[in-house]
Amino acid sequence: MASSSKKRARTISAIASRIYFLVIILQLPLFRFPCRIGMCKTPIEVALSHLIASEVFPDVAVKAFLYPGAIAKAIISNTAIPSYDDLLNFLKFSYMEAASAATDLKNLEVLVGSYLCVAGAFLGLIRPGRASLFGVLLVLWGIARELVLQKHVATEDLKKTVSIYATMWIPVLSAFFSVRGDVRKLIRSCKAKRIPKQLRMYSKAKFK
Repeated sequence: MASSSKKRARTISAIASRIYFLVIILQLPLFRFPCRIGMCKTPIEVALSHLIASEVFPDVAVKAFLYPGAIAKAIISNTAIPSYDDLLNFLKFSYMEAASAATDLKNLEVLVGSYLCVAGAFLGLIRPGRASLFGVLLVLWGIARELVLQKHVATEDLKKTVSIYATMWIPVLSAFFSVRGDVRKLIRSCKAKRIPKQLRMYSKAKFK
């Protein structure tokens, strides 16, 4: 029984990790949040726009992360796939907005969460862990906090900018199920509830 639950947990964790990786690397729109390129819709956009502005990553490394998502966007929108040289222009990364350290600190949860989301997506292919889950929850917390603050600000522009898409449930669930230990606990819990139920059914049938 133990080996069976381990195998199931390993399979579920592996599938969930790969789903999570595809969601992040193909840049499925998950939210709308102000960032250095204007409006970011994915953790990769938030993290890489900050890295480019900080001049930490060379353009070659940034393009390698962005290109799979650019191809997916071009296919979905039925437009031409951008050339590798024109990639930053296509994704508006060439028009960076100046942002102070204070602005980054204000959006710290979303920024740090986005870094963890991206790192967790790649680490999950090797050994699934909690980085992905922590990252998604941090991003959700940061955006939710901003949405709560908007209620006290009478500005229509802000209400149009920050939002969470329904697709956000995909990385949340896949990040949770990618943690093998949590999946094993869930499987054991389901089995523990099912066994007493089967015993009750057996006892009823026996006394009939």
